[in-house]
Amino acid sequence: MLDQVFANLATGFAQTFGAPFIDAAATWPGAPTYDTGGSITTPGTPVSLTCKAQFDAPTQVMRLAEGFLETDARILVLAGSLSGTLDAAAKIVVASGANAGTWALLSVTRDPAGIGYECRGRKL
Repeated sequence: MLDQVFANLATGFAQTFGAPFIDAAATWPGAPTYDTGGSITTPGTPVSLTCKAQFDAPTQVMRLAEGFLETDARILVLAGSLSGTLDAAAKIVVASGANAGTWALLSVTRDPAGIGYECRGRKL
């Protein structure tokens, strides 16, 4: 309950004071179904949820993670802007601006205050 309150406060401040949160979408490919021979019978229904994201320099913890590249970014996603739970199976899609494109999520952790998610992303 408190996590939604904090997320709503952060969203309100972002809208009022012009914080650097941009419109984005969290997308998942959907779960395919297979026949007994292992062939895909239906590809699954993709899911796309709108959200607000902020791009920043990676943290020191992210830099120390295995496989880190200098092009990786820290992506903060406001929980109050997302009607679901974010996980590393998602991709963040930004339509325009400096960070336009599709970003794979390499790590996702929940902010201790419940305001949002801190992710390490890599542009595809």
